Amino acid sequence: QVRLDESGGGLVQPGDSLRLSCVSARNTITDYPMGWFRQTPGNEREIVAAVSWSNDDTYYSDSVKGRFAISRDDAKNTVYLQMNGLKPEDTAVYFCAMKAYNGNHYYILAEEYDYWGQGTQVTVSS
Repeated sequence: QVRLDESGGGLVQPGDSLRLSCVSARNTITDYPMGWFRQTPGNEREIVAAVSWSNDDTYYSDSVKGRFAISRDDAKNTVYLQMNGLKPEDTAVYFCAMKAYNGNHYYILAEEYDYWGQGTQVTVSS
């Protein structure tokens, strides 16, 4: 069973930065597309960023483009989300996800992913 563990969330002020990490402790993430999603109460889980297994192709939602960066270190079975210039509207629970299929492109729909972490809370407030 794949297990994904997110970390790095917290309470920060507007303009601050955070780096989220997602580690797969039991399984390799090599060859699998990965994604970061976020969710606020009462809303659907929305895509934030996604990366192909080769790290060649990335996707960012319009709301985070230019501020966030997704990357992966397959040797560490870890995918990162670097978040800069955080805004109050970035406040959410952030989830990482893995698609158990080695197609070399990214995926942006939550239903396309097979495994999810438990989430990490990011709160941006002054």
